[in-house]
Amino acid sequence: MPMQSSSNDATSDAEVLARLTSGRFTCRAYQTTPVPNDVIESIVEIARKTASWCNVQPWHLLITSAETTQSFRDALVEHATHASGIDSDIPFPEEYRGDFAERRREAGYRLYEALGIGRSDKDRRVAQGFENFRMFGAPHVAIVTIPAELGPYAGVDCGAFIGSFLLAAHAHGVATTPQGALAQHARFVRSHFGIGDDRKMVCGIAFGYAKPDHPVNSFRTSRIPLDEVMRIV
Repeated sequence: MPMQSSSNDATSDAEVLARLTSGRFTCRAYQTTPVPNDVIESIVEIARKTASWCNVQPWHLLITSAETTQSFRDALVEHATHASGIDSDIPFPEEYRGDFAERRREAGYRLYEALGIGRSDKDRRVAQGFENFRMFGAPHVAIVTIPAELGPYAGVDCGAFIGSFLLAAHAHGVATTPQGALAQHARFVRSHFGIGDDRKMVCGIAFGYAKPDHPVNSFRTSRIPLDEVMRIV
């Protein structure tokens, strides 16, 4: 008969998980110090235990070293400067309405407030948005892809994997930035890294060690109340 965890162990595990989920944040200013390979491997070792439909495990990460990150950053900034429109493998929302639009606006306002960017300062807003393509100075980026043949549910599985990766990184003291912005240029990103059309890019995850004193890293997004998230019947 399998051994059961004691109630104290279960409480401790829940407390650790609550601390990790509450403490993790989206980093927007990084140190240049690279993350050691053994730490990266440990993060992925944890994340790969994520559950998936029929255990297909559709996710794949292409992870850059500090050197390849810089060459990719330069190429992406050059491409994004001249590109027009969204060229994603997975359709982006056509627009955000109602509560979704309000949450999106609130996150933007809090970000700009942390940086001292006024609502009418369009130039600084655009410049800050472009930091996405510089990956906020992160020394690494993981390009997350799924097989094109598996359809939308592979993306659902991959979302769970990404969540595990973010928490595992935070547990190792590594900051992360999940970036849908990179997927706006999915075809270019895949071409840059030699990723074939048989895979779809979901997002990028920039990661490294945060600049703790940078004002942009002091800002946190809000979460909606529990009663808006669930209903017990």
